[in-house]
Amino acid sequence: MWYKNFFSGLVQDAWKAAQTDEQTELECDFLNDVLELQTGQRVLDIFCGHGRHALELARMDYAVTGVDIAPESIRDLQKTAQRQKLPIEAITGDFMTVSLDGGFHGAYCLGNSFSFFPHDQMLVFLRKIADQLVPGGRFVADTALIAESILPDFQERSWMQIDEITFLVENEYDVRESCINAQLTYLRHGETVRRQSRHYVYTIAEMHRLFAQAGLVIVELFGNLDGSDFVLGDDRLFLVAQKKPE
Repeated sequence: MWYKNFFSGLVQDAWKAAQTDEQTELECDFLNDVLELQTGQRVLDIFCGHGRHALELARMDYAVTGVDIAPESIRDLQKTAQRQKLPIEAITGDFMTVSLDGGFHGAYCLGNSFSFFPHDQMLVFLRKIADQLVPGGRFVADTALIAESILPDFQERSWMQIDEITFLVENEYDVRESCINAQLTYLRHGETVRRQSRHYVYTIAEMHRLFAQAGLVIVELFGNLDGSDFVLGDDRLFLVAQKKPE
């Protein structure tokens, strides 16, 4: 998979710089509300990165397990958790293959990582999430790449400035595979890093069918952290699902 060697160096610096403390706090307040957890219960952070959500939720007295394939991200998370004495288990590995012991009351996948997989692997991914949850446990996914968000105003080329980093994205939509192949360029003080990514695009109806096959029921579709319903053209989708009772 393309993402196995993607998140390192300048790319990782750009991702960190693009996130604000205010955004993290709002997202964690949202997770706290919709996951319907009780103090001390276990939460799974899928593709946790350097752990901005995991750290905040641990401060709310949840026991967090974070999984990420990028060793430097996990090292950052482990150091911060140890320094602040927070109840976080940080695991380096590919979520699709790493061994976990289940028993989680909640799980989440934020930051567009949810769009990494084609149909057959997406079903495997969702089934693994369902297997990790207790009956009735909830899962939250955040994506800006659902069809109802990305296709009404598809951008072939865009750029942004993130602190000292210039970030250019060149997108090509593969209509046969329903996916976006992107060339990404990062520039800082004469340093240039190029990466390629591949994100799969699903409709919400397809999501409903895939989740149902995995034993998860979609219960809410939000277009914003304030709890407003998702509508066509919203920039982001916050999807809330629940594991079916036994």
